Amino acid sequence: MANATKTKNKKPNWFRRAGAKIKETFSELKRVSWPKFTTVLKTTGVVLVIVFIFLVAVTGVDSLLSWLLGLLTNM
Repeated sequence: MANATKTKNKKPNWFRRAGAKIKETFSELKRVSWPKFTTVLKTTGVVLVIVFIFLVAVTGVDSLLSWLLGLLTNM
């Protein structure tokens, strides 16, 4: 009797669970509304411009702090 409840509550094989998860993922990806290529290009351009602006700002602050440190250490 105890043996029957043990097999009833047992999880499926790891490979079956992984396969089911992969199948579920692919079926979910079919339902995704993907953006158009032009939209992807525009948003990528915006992201690259913002990253470049932050790069310039951080480099400027770094150069300023480096210059100030040089002034302090040369006293």
